[in-house]
Amino acid sequence: MWTTPGKLLAKGIIGMNRRNIRYIGRYNSRRLYPLVDDKLKTKLLAEQYGITTPALIGTVSTQFGVKHIGEMLAGHTGFAIKPAKGSGGKGILVVDHVEDGGFVKPSGARLSLTDIERHASNILSGLYSLGGAPDVALIEALINFDERLSEYTYEGVPDIRVIVFRGYPVMAMMRLSTAASDGKANLHQGAVGVGLDIASGTAVRGVQFDRTRHDHPDTGHELASLQIPDWPTLLGLAAGCYEMTGLGYLGTDMVLDRDRGPMLLELNARPGLAIQMANGEGLRRRLDLVEKQPEGVSPAERVAFARRHFARHSELESTEEVAAATAG
Repeated sequence: MWTTPGKLLAKGIIGMNRRNIRYIGRYNSRRLYPLVDDKLKTKLLAEQYGITTPALIGTVSTQFGVKHIGEMLAGHTGFAIKPAKGSGGKGILVVDHVEDGGFVKPSGARLSLTDIERHASNILSGLYSLGGAPDVALIEALINFDERLSEYTYEGVPDIRVIVFRGYPVMAMMRLSTAASDGKANLHQGAVGVGLDIASGTAVRGVQFDRTRHDHPDTGHELASLQIPDWPTLLGLAAGCYEMTGLGYLGTDMVLDRDRGPMLLELNARPGLAIQMANGEGLRRRLDLVEKQPEGVSPAERVAFARRHFARHSELESTEEVAAATAG
């Protein structure tokens, strides 16, 4: 697991200091952070720019409103409740369906309306929000994820993280939920990360807990055959988030709905570096190339450039050096 600075430099690996100073500090104005740190603001902004997001059932902003959640959920068989200012998947509660008056999670665990109300109340109190600030609970319609991906995930919706730099999609990975991650697509909780070829949306390599993974730990399905449907459309939506937010270094989290196609789940102004490990390649060469490109290029042209210059057709041999650079 040990490596040297020279080897990391040769692989183009960037660490947290370079990410924070060279890219986030230079290209992300702090006044724009609220557009992505608040999921409700992100959703409303996306609607203005024609970027598809999961349907909003409603919001709860006061403790008085908590008592009316039952009325808000009437007629909805599946939904997700999440904090508007949460991070890292914290505070997200997914209900797969309603049965005999109870709310059933993807794992099969049953919740009562009182449980739902308590969770919403905790969100409002800031239990899951950045800095513990008072928050708002968003209730969204459940994503009917594309069944072509069902063998690659366990009790949860897989998502696709795309790093977008100056409007160019430079690196991507899919995050697959597992039993270890409690059905959540969070790598730190045990989800599987699968690096994706920017040109085609096909799998490059898989990792779990910083180790190479060739199949899904729960379904047993191999990962090499993974290919993301509607890949060009998904990249186009991700690239368009640059104009939408004005942020130059951005993580876009996308999902695939079987009826509505690719849609934006949320945005991150401080995306992590584990995506390098999932791809077995550093970000630096791609970021350096994008910095040389002129301003005023359309999203479609930026996507075409990325697919042409960042294509990957084979796995690298090792992820250990990347893991060492991104650990912690």
